[in-house]
Amino acid sequence: MPDMVEVVIDSVRVSLMSPQRIVILRQKEVERYLPVWVGPYEAEAITVALQEVEMVRPLTHDLLKNVFTTFDALLMRVEIVSLRDDIFYGNIVAEVDGKTVNIDSRPSDAIALAVRAHVPILVGGAVMEAASIFPERDMQQEEPPPSVTSARQVKSVGADDGRLSVFEDFLSQLDNKKNDHDDKNKPKDKPKEKPKK
Repeated sequence: MPDMVEVVIDSVRVSLMSPQRIVILRQKEVERYLPVWVGPYEAEAITVALQEVEMVRPLTHDLLKNVFTTFDALLMRVEIVSLRDDIFYGNIVAEVDGKTVNIDSRPSDAIALAVRAHVPILVGGAVMEAASIFPERDMQQEEPPPSVTSARQVKSVGADDGRLSVFEDFLSQLDNKKNDHDDKNKPKDKPKEKPKK
């Protein structure tokens, strides 16, 4: 397990403009984040587990966890092991009969399983170097603050700006959508009445 970084789920972000979701993973003890695009169903599966919502019947990831338990396979951890052509590759690590077994997985499914099994989520160091982001901290002290400060403003560090720009564009769209919505809900100034003669 060399060069692996442990992360936790910071949040699941929703776009009002598209079905896309982003799971934001935060490195433990460091303000460093890894945004991972996931589908709406996987995002829902992760959110349901995080909120500990009781379901009447097991969902797919609950079923998978039950299969591991039934066959005495101990889930050890899940990993995001590589990033190739803008696609993350995941791995589920289990112990079966004293042997370590690696199971290829989409990161979204691995994360949904990790939340249910309460096992660590690890990310390869090279993946963090290539795709992680830090909160904006290079603002000059003398610059006036922007009119709307966003907690989602991020800057890429040690990564290809072109590849991460899709995340930054998405996050800025969320901010712009919120601002547009806020402007529409503001009460409009009433026209001044002409004095009566």
